[in-house]
Amino acid sequence: MSQLLAALPFLTPYEKPFYFVLIAVTFIPSIIASLRGKRLLWYQNLLTVLFLWMGFAGPNISQGIALVAYLVWQTVVAQCYFRYRQTGNRAGWFYLSVVLSLLPMILIKLLPFVKEGQPFLYFLGYSYLTFKSVQVVMEIRDNLIKDFRWQHYLQFLIFFPTISSGPIDRYRRFVDELKKPPSKEDYVILLNKGVHAIFMGLLYKFIIGYILGKQLLPIAQDYALHHDMLLEGSIAYMYIYSLYLFFDFAGYSFFAVGTSYLLGYRTPMNFNKPFISHNIKEFWNRWHMSLSFWFRDYVYMRLMFTLLKKKVFKSRIVASNVGYFALFLIMGIWHGLTWYYVVYGLYHATLICLTDAWLRFKKKHQEKLPSNRLTHALAVVLTFHAVCFSLLIFSGYVDVLFKQLF
Repeated sequence: MSQLLAALPFLTPYEKPFYFVLIAVTFIPSIIASLRGKRLLWYQNLLTVLFLWMGFAGPNISQGIALVAYLVWQTVVAQCYFRYRQTGNRAGWFYLSVVLSLLPMILIKLLPFVKEGQPFLYFLGYSYLTFKSVQVVMEIRDNLIKDFRWQHYLQFLIFFPTISSGPIDRYRRFVDELKKPPSKEDYVILLNKGVHAIFMGLLYKFIIGYILGKQLLPIAQDYALHHDMLLEGSIAYMYIYSLYLFFDFAGYSFFAVGTSYLLGYRTPMNFNKPFISHNIKEFWNRWHMSLSFWFRDYVYMRLMFTLLKKKVFKSRIVASNVGYFALFLIMGIWHGLTWYYVVYGLYHATLICLTDAWLRFKKKHQEKLPSNRLTHALAVVLTFHAVCFSLLIFSGYVDVLFKQLF
């Protein structure tokens, strides 16, 4: 027993089969209660402490301390801004609260450029918690959150099935389900979906993802660098990496969503067959949906509102294009302050602007342009290749290639 307890703190979420054994065993009381139409909130809190301890204790204790400090910081910021909004409405306090919510993530991103190594503020999942925190501040400002309680806010932030890599839930939806557990009938459906999602995750991440990432990807890179097959190896690497990234991340998302379902929460799905998209805009409505919808709602739409309200640009099209470039530049920089992430963001902004231009042209000349299954299939193929090329940029492969060749 002591050896088992000693091994627990070294478990990263969803990385080893034993993690799922723990879920199967420790979730039993919660599942039984949910099948009776009840929610054991005290037990859910106990599970949260247990699973967070497993991820942030032992060698990751510094991350655990950083997480606690982060939670205190964000709770104080959100609580103070909510109290202020009860009596005041100055825009300056809103912008200050947003900046304070973003500050830990900004420092974590920038400090490595000042000093090598991970900053003392770093912990697994800090970006996704920051997105949640900023979301809450913005919705308090918009008067969408009328009843803010720090206890609910903490449970929203540290909901352990999604804490490390999302999906990014919405505060009001989560709190509604926190207060009102699903009925017996609804939970049976959720339970079935949860088990199915976890098995899909096992297939995606541990079988398909493993074959692509551990077996095929190194072979493609080796051929590109050491067998005088640079073009062929690079093309193979592009396709294999794109598929690997999808199956690995979608597999993780299945785990997070399935585990949430077992607890009685309808956490949103993150992927919806993105490689069948017929243009790049549809792709972003299917790929990492919780992140793309977050950027759409809390960055792009607000930026567009400001540009149009202030009449910065006379043309709505110009304003939209500027908004896309700002949005994807921010998204690229969020992934990392390296040139290929920036190029990745600018590449997608360019594709979306071109797609918008094509859709306007197509609408204007729809009687002259063919539209059938063949043209749709062609659009899907072209979009797939455009996406794969963007993910090749995203992977940093080109950077590695140049360093090894030159």
